[in-house]
Amino acid sequence: MFDTPEPQHSSGIRDNRDRGRVGDFLRSKIREGSRLSVVSAYFTIYAFDALREHLLGVNQMDFLFGEPSSVRSLDPCKTEAKAYMIDDDGLELARRLEQKRVAKECANWVREKVNVRSVKRAGFVHGKMYHVASGDIQDVIIGSSNFTVRGLGLAPSGGNIELNLVVDSNRDVRDLKAWFDEMWNDPALVEDVKEEVLRSLDRLYSDRAPEFIYYKTLYHIFEKYLSDNAQTKADLEATTLLDSGIWKQLFEFQRDGAKGAINKILSHNGCVLADSVGLGKTFEALAVIKYFELRNERVLVLCPKKLRDNWTVYTQNDQRNPFLADRFSYDVLSHTDLSRDTGMSGDINLAALNWGNYNLVVIDESHNFRNNTPGRRDEEGNIVKKSRYQRLVEDVISNGVKTKVLMLSATPVNNTLKDLRNQLGFITAGSDSAFEKQLGIGSLVESLRKAQEHFTKWSRQKPEARKTADLISRLGADFFRLLDGLTIARSRQHIRKYYQREMSRLGGFPTRAKPIAIYPDIDTKGLFLSYDRLSDEISGYKLSIFNPSQFVLPKHRAEYEEGVAGFKQSQREGFLIGMMKVNFLKRLESSVHSFELTLKRTIDKITDLEDRLTKYKQYREQNPELDPDSYEPDYLDDDELRDAFEVGQKKKFKVVHLNVDGWLEELHRDKKQLNGLYLHAKDVGPDRDAKLAELKKLISAKVRQPSINRLGNPNRKVLVFTAFADTAKYLYEQLHSWAREELGVHAALVVGTGENQSTFQPKGYSGQTDYANILINFAPHSKERDKIGAMPQSGEIDLLIASDCISEGQNLQDCDHLINYDIHWNPVRIIQRFGRIDRIGSLGRTVQLVNFWPTQNLDRYITLKTRVEARMALVDLAATMEDNLLEPEDIQDLITEDLQYRHKQLVRMRDEVLDLEDLKDDNISLTEFTLDDFRMELLRYIEANRAQLEEAPLGLYAVVPPDPQYAVIEPGVVFCFRQRNGACPSVS
Repeated sequence: MFDTPEPQHSSGIRDNRDRGRVGDFLRSKIREGSRLSVVSAYFTIYAFDALREHLLGVNQMDFLFGEPSSVRSLDPCKTEAKAYMIDDDGLELARRLEQKRVAKECANWVREKVNVRSVKRAGFVHGKMYHVASGDIQDVIIGSSNFTVRGLGLAPSGGNIELNLVVDSNRDVRDLKAWFDEMWNDPALVEDVKEEVLRSLDRLYSDRAPEFIYYKTLYHIFEKYLSDNAQTKADLEATTLLDSGIWKQLFEFQRDGAKGAINKILSHNGCVLADSVGLGKTFEALAVIKYFELRNERVLVLCPKKLRDNWTVYTQNDQRNPFLADRFSYDVLSHTDLSRDTGMSGDINLAALNWGNYNLVVIDESHNFRNNTPGRRDEEGNIVKKSRYQRLVEDVISNGVKTKVLMLSATPVNNTLKDLRNQLGFITAGSDSAFEKQLGIGSLVESLRKAQEHFTKWSRQKPEARKTADLISRLGADFFRLLDGLTIARSRQHIRKYYQREMSRLGGFPTRAKPIAIYPDIDTKGLFLSYDRLSDEISGYKLSIFNPSQFVLPKHRAEYEEGVAGFKQSQREGFLIGMMKVNFLKRLESSVHSFELTLKRTIDKITDLEDRLTKYKQYREQNPELDPDSYEPDYLDDDELRDAFEVGQKKKFKVVHLNVDGWLEELHRDKKQLNGLYLHAKDVGPDRDAKLAELKKLISAKVRQPSINRLGNPNRKVLVFTAFADTAKYLYEQLHSWAREELGVHAALVVGTGENQSTFQPKGYSGQTDYANILINFAPHSKERDKIGAMPQSGEIDLLIASDCISEGQNLQDCDHLINYDIHWNPVRIIQRFGRIDRIGSLGRTVQLVNFWPTQNLDRYITLKTRVEARMALVDLAATMEDNLLEPEDIQDLITEDLQYRHKQLVRMRDEVLDLEDLKDDNISLTEFTLDDFRMELLRYIEANRAQLEEAPLGLYAVVPPDPQYAVIEPGVVFCFRQRNGACPSVS
């Protein structure tokens, strides 16, 4: 041991600045064999290390903690004070990496030479004292300095400004030592804590498993999440949500989803709930709605018209409402109601509605608003009719009371991030800096622009070579913070992995049998054209009824060629003609009957236009205008066709500006061609419908050879989906009597347009053809019919024919056999359909999917649709993405490849059942950008290890040797740094 003289100072003050440091004072006074008596709020291993050479030679140290807070609270930034602090806050990384060595040496020294006691009462002792006795010599310094590196003034950057005084009066020195001894020896005031301190030191130098370091990292990353989670739980209890019927109905993972959504809405004003198909987003949303209703907030639900009944049932005073006691009071409007100013929507008078008085708006299928299309303008450029997007943002969200937003969507991000940007625009209400405070994103537009650059570069690759992981590795932290902060997107794999107990209790998901692919003929007599011949035939049609601009006289063409973003009227018409040709083939793929009706409607449109043009020739002086609504097609239930015809601006043509004779000639030729096809289709009645005959075989086989469900009962149920109401009605007409008479089962029809029908109408029970009643009678177990006194308790529906009006938001898991009578070209829709029966806790052990395909060789059939959709997507992209980085030719190639790759996914569906996440190599799922997997890992681990995580200090590390099985993980170092924002006080 050596003597270290203190620098000379004329003052007795030690302030760790010009008047000297406390650490230097101690170094100069501690001798070999000294006895130390210390009072300090804190003791740190790094203060020991700074004085190590001197302290190792002392005979004994009596250390009295002046603050009795729990040794388990290691961080002064926490709400609880930290007393037995054994590591210094804010030290450089180099010092932290020596923690294990220092802690072990310190523990050995404490064990051998130090006695440690603590006062029992918090705030009882505030002074600090260092008494050094070396033989007959006693030295004392008192003041504010704790036994920390900064408190002693020994930090490389200096230390805290302290106020300490060297005591040079012998009497005062003796009095201070006597005062210390009185405190030290009073069992009413102090207690021995040496073993507790040694345990804390042990935690610092003990080897830690890499797994523990991983969870310790997660623990600190998600500290705010854990805190918010606890606060949300307290809020839920305060609103009595936990006592509501909807909450009690939720599975554990649905409750977690609802809590997460509520937390995000309260924190960021909105949330995108994008859980995978079949996980119950509707029920989660109902729980969120109930939370805000319990806060006396007004709620609006916006949904597609076809899903309206899914939402209104929960607001009605009706025995079929499973949550009658919850008294849901939200309003329900269809997306299309945003285009209306007058009329009634259910019980709501749109003309008198206060659009700006909703505190929360829930948007079902929010991806329908992905395009921020402008409203209709007059010749001066003034908006005369707002688009649905504008109406929602300006009149509902930005107007009146502050409006929060919950969006429901299971659709992945497609070609660009514009759809995501536009949907997030509902949450921000147009404010670019809305997320600056909570998420640290100064500009939403700029963050998404940068992400779009990476997205576009990634998209340039061929789809087969494109991998989601490559994109994720390039996107910035802002994008992850944005999506993680605003979205909840969990996959089935996530639920299986992190809710195993719940899955075991409920029976998990059913096993998926290999899909059955059916390739039916059209005509049992083989007289009707094949798909390939029809494709060639239809490709040659001009369909001039949709192409009036071709017949504008040369001197008037400039008047009609003005477009939007370089998109001319003639281009619009060319694309729409292509979509109509595709529509003919889609209708034929659905059923020859639907094909026949579509041809007839088009022929009637042509006839009507011919009549009006002929009348014009007789009365030219009237110079009428042709309204496009009079000759464009009836969209009915074809969303894609409707969307296509909404692209661009509709033009009214003055007939005097047209070559009427030339147009009439082309119309006559079109009509003749279409009429020939129509007569052929009309000849193929139900008796010659080969596809219908195939369907009958499938239904008959299922009914006569039923599966056995988990209750031990035979399951004869079949759910038949079709994209078109025409086909659904046709199938019901042809099957309901046959099913009842030959198979002894009841059949029903549910469509988004027209009347629903059912053969199950027991005496004494009215209204059994209502939408809700049909679904209850088809799935009496899932819908808990036995609890509804107004419903029949015996008999049920076994054959349900439906359009996509029930492809979302319905639990029909009494059924285990689903038939897609036609294949929707959007793979997501197919997945959504199957999600009606492929659900947690399904009665069926195995679920079967049957797909009707138009032909075994889809290539030629796909070609036309791919080409047209690529051009349509090109127009949409060029008209809305001002920041796109590709040339138009590159975009067209890109989109064409994307559509072709989507069709490859459809072909995959011949042999396997896909989930949304299975499409991730050609679409980006929101599940890729949330940290929910990590949160759930932490929550599961913390259930049994909370104390260890809370008590473990910082500065820990572990080493994992490389494993050949995980070659994808490259060698490297993972650091977890704490971000200091100035809110955490330094510990002196």
